[in-house]
Amino acid sequence: MTGHGGAPAYAVVVPTLGRPSLGRCLDALAASTGPAPARLVIVHDRPGADGSVPDLPVPDALRPLTVVVPGRAAGPAAARNAGAAAAGPVPWIVFLDDDVVPSADWAEDLARDLATASEITGAVTAHIDVPLPPDRRPTDWERNTAGLATARWITADMAFRAEALDAAGGFDERFRRAFREDADLALRLLGGGWTLAEGTRRTAHPVRPADRWVSVRQQAGNADDVLMTRLHGPDWRLRAGAPRGRFPRHAAVAAAGAAALCCAAFGRRTAAAVCGAVWLAGTAEFAVARIAPGPRTREEITRMILTSALIPPVAAWHRLRGHVVHRGALPRGPARPPEPGTARADAPRRAEVGS
Repeated sequence: MTGHGGAPAYAVVVPTLGRPSLGRCLDALAASTGPAPARLVIVHDRPGADGSVPDLPVPDALRPLTVVVPGRAAGPAAARNAGAAAAGPVPWIVFLDDDVVPSADWAEDLARDLATASEITGAVTAHIDVPLPPDRRPTDWERNTAGLATARWITADMAFRAEALDAAGGFDERFRRAFREDADLALRLLGGGWTLAEGTRRTAHPVRPADRWVSVRQQAGNADDVLMTRLHGPDWRLRAGAPRGRFPRHAAVAAAGAAALCCAAFGRRTAAAVCGAVWLAGTAEFAVARIAPGPRTREEITRMILTSALIPPVAAWHRLRGHVVHRGALPRGPARPPEPGTARADAPRRAEVGS
């Protein structure tokens, strides 16, 4: 199936929580030059009790193409699966986050990306640009978001061949956060023999506002790392290009803090002092490492000191939680491309919904 001008037809799926940024995303999509999507599916993942969704800021140019689907509030993986199921018979499905801004020539570049993809290309990535303040050093949260620009695979803007999604059974809904579900799907596609290509289109991902404790809440991703190990083995980080991060240090600092409290409770003052000193040194090192590259304002320094004390024990807790929750997790089968001559890339099946 092809769209206007012979370019491959595609649908766009945008999961949303109803953020104000959705309007800006859709306005940019409507204004982009190039072939329009065959369908725009918006999955509102916070529907009302009766399953209804509020009015959404869909531009007039996109309204005839738009389908709104209520989500199950089961996370972005489930929302994307619901959107893919409603995308219709198109060979490509492009997933966009509701806080990205496609470039002015995004649709034109996408058409080129899809037209040049080989028959075993399961997905085509985009270039993600994260605009940072030009007049000061970025905050810890801004630097964290800027990491999206160098992520190997990110579904903030990623086009999947519908046939590949079908072969993989969609996103794994055991990933209930916006973390690792993209790497999991990519590794399953690569393991089955599909290839992933780097596209030419560009999409901006502005840094959205966040409160003081956002970095602490992000530690819930440590449970997803446990699930990745269960599904893909201990070397998944190497294959996914995912850095190991600071968890070994977090575990050591959290252990030192717990040991200090235990020793103090049993009256072992010397041991408590030694363990407390190790905890303090580790916490201080972590805080300094986060403060040094930032703007060093009073608010940022206060935030870094407070959260640097909380992150190690919270990270360790979520890692332990992941071992309990995912102790029986089993990997899915390989997502293999069709044998030559048995299926056509322009006649995709629908991705299944579910985990």
